[in-house]
Amino acid sequence: MTTTRYKTKQIYLIFSIALMFTACGRNKKIDVSNIDLEVKIERFDHDFDAMRTKPMNTQAAYLQNTYGAFYPDFIERVLQAGSTRDTAYFKTLRQVFSGTAYTDLKHDVDVVYPNMDKQNEELTEAFKYIKHYYPQKRLPKVYAYLSGFQAQTSIGDGYFAVGLDLFLGANSRFYPSITNAFPHYMSRHFTPENITPRVIEGIAREDMFQEDDNDKSLLAKMVYNGKIMYFMDSILPDVGDTTKISYTTEQLKWCKDFESKIWGYFLDENLLYETDYPKIQKYLSEAPFTPGLGEKNESAPKLAVWTGWQIVRAYMEKHPEVTLQQLMAEKDAQKILNLSKYRPK
Repeated sequence: MTTTRYKTKQIYLIFSIALMFTACGRNKKIDVSNIDLEVKIERFDHDFDAMRTKPMNTQAAYLQNTYGAFYPDFIERVLQAGSTRDTAYFKTLRQVFSGTAYTDLKHDVDVVYPNMDKQNEELTEAFKYIKHYYPQKRLPKVYAYLSGFQAQTSIGDGYFAVGLDLFLGANSRFYPSITNAFPHYMSRHFTPENITPRVIEGIAREDMFQEDDNDKSLLAKMVYNGKIMYFMDSILPDVGDTTKISYTTEQLKWCKDFESKIWGYFLDENLLYETDYPKIQKYLSEAPFTPGLGEKNESAPKLAVWTGWQIVRAYMEKHPEVTLQQLMAEKDAQKILNLSKYRPK
């Protein structure tokens, strides 16, 4: 018994020393406390609901003034109620407010999100990290709304919107009825802790680092996605890999256990330079598993995204002189692969 305890202490000591060395490297957490910035998610869902009890003309003017471009985007694209330049859309709003679908959804959202203090704190920290690396970046206002189960997040002119109805928790009573749009393998990640990672990923993909339409090959798409994931590593140092890539613990373990075989598969099948999107799509898209790999459908999905992430991590590990900004600006996927010397064993 004594020997076991002693070995445990030794292992713990070795683990602690390893953590100390890691902290001294690239993954050392950056102090961003001196950056003057605070994120407060504005509750559009609450202000929109006020239209039920206040004069619609008055509240519509308030919403237009407070939320800018998001208000007409919401009315015209999400609700598809017509143009905000014509108050005929008020009729559609009254129909929405009078339905049990709206009142039931509002009830559940208010139960899960009586406030958004935790998300405000998380996003404040994440936005500070972005400002640390990109001081000139103009960050969007963040709004919370009910999307009608259409989109988790949306981005527009000066705003980033979060559809709270798609972050109600994996066991929300609503999700079994929307499996055509969002099957269980997706809705199990519709949890409050996913809000901040999805906001940061959305800002990265849709605003800061949009994918080049000319990047057709699987390798280019691998490295692009790997760079996005590495950006999330840098901006969300306390968020686990499973949350960043929307994997289960088992899927992440599968990727690590079979990393060399995954890479070997891409090479053996001559997929790296394949540009036929229908042929490579299954390695990039959300799915319950990746067809053709693993037994009994146990493989993880979007293996090109995960592999690209490991390539970029290897590249940055081997080249500590490369800054995050230089990485994100690098367009040569082949260069990153070559210099990463990625050879999983």
